[in-house]
Amino acid sequence: MTDLLNRPQYTSSSYAPPPFPPLPPYVTSHRDERDRRWPRRVAGGAALLALIAGGGVTGAVVAEHYGTDAPAATATTATSTIATSAVTEDAGLAAVAAKVSPSIVTVLIDGRDESALGSGVVLRSDGLILTNNHVISSGGTVSVRLSDGRTVPAEVVAADPTHDLALVQATGVTGLTPVTFGTDDSVAVGDTVLAFGAPLGLEGTVTSGIVSAFDREVSTGTEKLTGLLQTDAAINEGNSGGALVDASGHVIGINVAIATADESSTGSVGLGFAIPADTVTQVVQQLETRIS
Repeated sequence: MTDLLNRPQYTSSSYAPPPFPPLPPYVTSHRDERDRRWPRRVAGGAALLALIAGGGVTGAVVAEHYGTDAPAATATTATSTIATSAVTEDAGLAAVAAKVSPSIVTVLIDGRDESALGSGVVLRSDGLILTNNHVISSGGTVSVRLSDGRTVPAEVVAADPTHDLALVQATGVTGLTPVTFGTDDSVAVGDTVLAFGAPLGLEGTVTSGIVSAFDREVSTGTEKLTGLLQTDAAINEGNSGGALVDASGHVIGINVAIATADESSTGSVGLGFAIPADTVTQVVQQLETRIS
């Protein structure tokens, strides 16, 4: 599955020279694999980037195919020490996942010719949701699936294509758990992060990694997303609009794009990108003034 971005088509020759060292060979934008009209985003002028909203539902098949057996236990003292450390760390991350998960939703778009999905985060208890603009830009009937499994109608109430963010209002809901945002200066390269969302349609998915770089740029030829966080947490199609959070459970970024290995691949290769918290909160404040 891929995130949808409604932007004009460009060829690789139309991109400006890279302002940063080139990213890995290809970085493509998360797009619906059934609809090749959606353009690819280019980072650093040399790599294709992919947005991460998805089309269709293949999660059940993927989950079955990629199920793995638990690793075999060993008996050495060194291994025992490492395992104890891992258990302690995992217990902390499990608490963060339990805290944040109720604030993560799946955004569903049912269009006349296609359907798509992305992720979102709860901003207010009355159902105001933040997601990426490219998740909802294709148009269609919008609904939101909450963490408790309920699917409720929703509508797009404000959007900022320049920063690739949008607000969606779910109807008929109360008592939702809003996320808490961190700040850019609270994040350092090497910090542990968790990514939340519905990659490949697998709702309620949490992956972990670190912040691997700052100030990355994603270009579409005429528009650019700048100052992005880079992470090696696994992010895939369907993760667009989901949260990237720190070890305290604060949202430090909104997932927006990934790098892929080549032109035919849209899976994660350990390079994902998120819109940083300070940018997100500023844009949200501006968008909320439009609907107040």
